[in-house]
Amino acid sequence: MKSYSLSSIATALVALSCSQSVSSFAPLSTSSAHSGYVSGTPTISSHEYSTKLFGKRKGSLASAYDEQISSIKTFLNLAVETKNEDPDEVLNALESLEKLMREKRKAEGEGVAQEVLDNLTGDWRLIFTTGTKKTQDRSGNINYFPLKAIQSFTDQMEIENGIYLFDFEAIKFKGDFEFSLKKSKLEFNFDQISIFGFTINLKKDEAAKIGASTGLGAESNVKNAQKDKKAFFNWISADDNIATARGGGGGIALWQRVTE
Repeated sequence: MKSYSLSSIATALVALSCSQSVSSFAPLSTSSAHSGYVSGTPTISSHEYSTKLFGKRKGSLASAYDEQISSIKTFLNLAVETKNEDPDEVLNALESLEKLMREKRKAEGEGVAQEVLDNLTGDWRLIFTTGTKKTQDRSGNINYFPLKAIQSFTDQMEIENGIYLFDFEAIKFKGDFEFSLKKSKLEFNFDQISIFGFTINLKKDEAAKIGASTGLGAESNVKNAQKDKKAFFNWISADDNIATARGGGGGIALWQRVTE
């Protein structure tokens, strides 16, 4: 009898999920993003930020980037609700938010990352992702995520990542994480996988191999796991409704909080 690896089973389940759910999401737009603007809202460049940094008091500076952050989040909140905003503009917004939040952390200290960590507790549905850098280079696609994928965090530093067939849980990874307030970096390790409710303990690099084979994780995670290094997200933001982060594979993503 032919045997199947966990990776091949997981890949097949993800492919099946894609075929069942991709039609419910907006197609990839081919229009280019508006240079310097996010859905009509001007973004702040690194040069402009430096000018503000040395030309204004800290309080005025905070007001400047907080206004920009608020405007970008307004657009991203619209994107998670409609799933119909131009993907190029969503990407532009995410990258602008990433730069602004990095500068905010530099100016205001670890309290910014602490707020992100405090807000992470709960369930988050993946709405938009560029995929890993390798996926981008291969296909060029950046779009709304076609599967129901829920990532969960607890205040006990536990993490879960589930993929669903419609509303039925097909695959769920379970593990723990640690969070660096200095870098706003979340490192995690999955040590269990559940397939249709059947739980299997994973060896140190098996979760990374499954992630790489299904496209849900970066191939670099496999090498890191073999070196006893954890997969990670550089977390950008998390609030009452949306969260954003850049993964170790170079991709950037947008989640919406699950409230039901």
